[in-house]
Amino acid sequence: MISPDPISPRALTLSLLACAVALTAAGCNARGKPTPGVEVPRPEQVLDFATLYSQNCAACHGENGRNGAAISLNNPVYLAIAGSANIQRITADGVSGTAMPPFAKSKGGMLTDQQIAILAQQMVAQWGDPSALAGATPPPYAATVPGNPAQGHQAFTTFCARCHGADGSGGRSSRGEPLGSLVDPAYLALVSDQGLRSIILAGQFGQDAHDWRFYSTSGTPAMSIQQVTDVVAWLASHRIATPGQVY
Repeated sequence: MISPDPISPRALTLSLLACAVALTAAGCNARGKPTPGVEVPRPEQVLDFATLYSQNCAACHGENGRNGAAISLNNPVYLAIAGSANIQRITADGVSGTAMPPFAKSKGGMLTDQQIAILAQQMVAQWGDPSALAGATPPPYAATVPGNPAQGHQAFTTFCARCHGADGSGGRSSRGEPLGSLVDPAYLALVSDQGLRSIILAGQFGQDAHDWRFYSTSGTPAMSIQQVTDVVAWLASHRIATPGQVY
């Protein structure tokens, strides 16, 4: 058997240099490696409103704040009633018992206090309208007294039954579109009392809803503070402990 010729030190050195050059060239164009000069910010460094909203809010509240499954945030009446402080608090803390999670890092979320403040403040700045209430004084964003379900049914009949039916089980909008049941336990399991109140106060863009001033067409004045609270209490009285189960 003939043994191979030994590799000279010079040839070995040249081979190693060639391999090093090839590996270096491949590394410079490695897939997934950031382009030179492009710095990817850390998540907590993202301070652009559009990016923060798209990444954290749009899936539920809709692109540009409308037409999502959750309440429209791009609603000047809602923003005027809620204000940035309430929006900031809800974003940070979430809403217990609903699909709205807490976003603050201190509550287990992924956003810093600064990022949450940017979201709340820029919603009002970019989507709000100082003239949205037209000089009217709305009921407060949150209820300040308990509601009365029996009186709430009476108020619902006056202000809401024309579209939603006397029992709230559904009807048609002024444009003839079908409206779902407001007393369906499955729906009520997904929305908080504050969520119901917010929709009554500010309406829901894209669903032919009105704010608290325009529910009646028979000359009835706008809903009072107590009537809004009572209607919420009546709707909430239809909740059950285990929605969605067959009995």
